[in-house]
This record gives sequence, C-alpha cells and structure tokens, in this order.
Amino acid sequence: MALTRAGRTVAGVGPAVRERRVTLASMPCVPKPTANGHGPAPTLRAVPDPAGSAPPAALPPGAEGAGVAADLFRQALGRHAAGVVIVTLRGADGPAGLTVTSFSSASLDPPLVSFYISHSSSNWPAVSAAGHFAVNIMGHDQDGLAARFARKGEDRFARPTRWHSGPAGLPLLEGATTHLICTVHSRVTVGDHDLVVGQVTEALFGETEAAPLLHHQGRFARLQPGQE
Repeated sequence: MALTRAGRTVAGVGPAVRERRVTLASMPCVPKPTANGHGPAPTLRAVPDPAGSAPPAALPPGAEGAGVAADLFRQALGRHAAGVVIVTLRGADGPAGLTVTSFSSASLDPPLVSFYISHSSSNWPAVSAAGHFAVNIMGHDQDGLAARFARKGEDRFARPTRWHSGPAGLPLLEGATTHLICTVHSRVTVGDHDLVVGQVTEALFGETEAAPLLHHQGRFARLQPGQE
C-alpha cells in the first residue's frame, strides 16, 4: 500500500499487497513457553550480581532528565502515520469536540480506549469534567470535517457539519465509519497533557466501511491499495 496526499503517492509501504480482513477469531493463539517442550514453564528467579561486577556507566553531566528539543520532537513524530478520530461530548455550554490523532485501544477486557488532550486545548475544561464521550472514526474522505474540528475559534457543530444526538445525549457525526460510546474510566496527567481512558459501552457502525483517514507529516493522508 502507499500513502497519498491530494491524489499523489508520497511514501511507499512495500510491494503491492492484497487487502485482507483480519478478526480476533482468525488470529492464532500463542502457546505458553515450556521447558524442553514439556511440562510447565520454568520459574524465573532474580540472581544477585557477582562480587566485583562493574557498576553501570554513569550518564554524562546534565543528561539525566534532558529531553530532545520540541521542534525536533515534532519533526520526528510527524513521520509516524496516525489514524484520525473526532472525540465529541456534551459540555456545560452544549456539544463539544476535537480532532485527535493520539487515539488508541488500551485493553480488550475490559474494552478500553484512550486519547490525549493538551491542557491548553479550548476543549480541555469540557473533557476534564465529562463522564461520557464518543469516538467518531473518520473515513478517508472526511479530511474537511477533521480539519474543521482542529481549527481554533470554529463553530464546529454549525452547518455544514451534520450530526445527531446518540446514546447518553452524545453528539455523533454523520458519515463516520464507526462510533464508540464511552464512559470515562480514568484520567492521568502526563506532562502537559491528560490521558483520558474510556470504557466502550456501545459500538455503532456506519453504512459503509471506508478506508481510514490518516495524518502524516502535518497533513491528512489516505491509503491507496496497491494494484497487482
């Protein structure tokens, strides 16, 4: 497959391949390790350091706790292609939402998902107080909607945005490939962001199963299936 921006190929991802649907039921199970192929796996025990072993090398002065420069950090992470979702919720002043590229599954049992939100985001007060939220997974042709929910000062739910109220009164964006209805499970402060973890209580699927919308090198992109 290849990533495309505005109809042109920008990064090859190996030779052309045939798309194949994979489900959890079709994935092989991995057996637990055994000793010599028989019996239970051996128990691992801590072994004390031998006498006279050399101590670990010390970090250079000032290196401990140092981080890469912010601009270099953003440039490096820009090379990672991420899926695009829009998180929506009901705030004190009405519907709220934001475009998110940090969305991820977190657990299968219980079913948990997560995303990060900056403390400087205009949506942070609403997200920090919410008990429920919805994840709207974007299709490849919804880059305009994703850009709208990423802009500051935008009335994101005004026309031409199409949406309706779903379970728990959550605003659901029409045209999304999937809606995940979530109850907030936990929040953790990580640097200048909050990690929000939600337990998925419902999964609603769109009428079509479109290819996903991606974000790469600071722009929206899409997958282009290779041709044989």
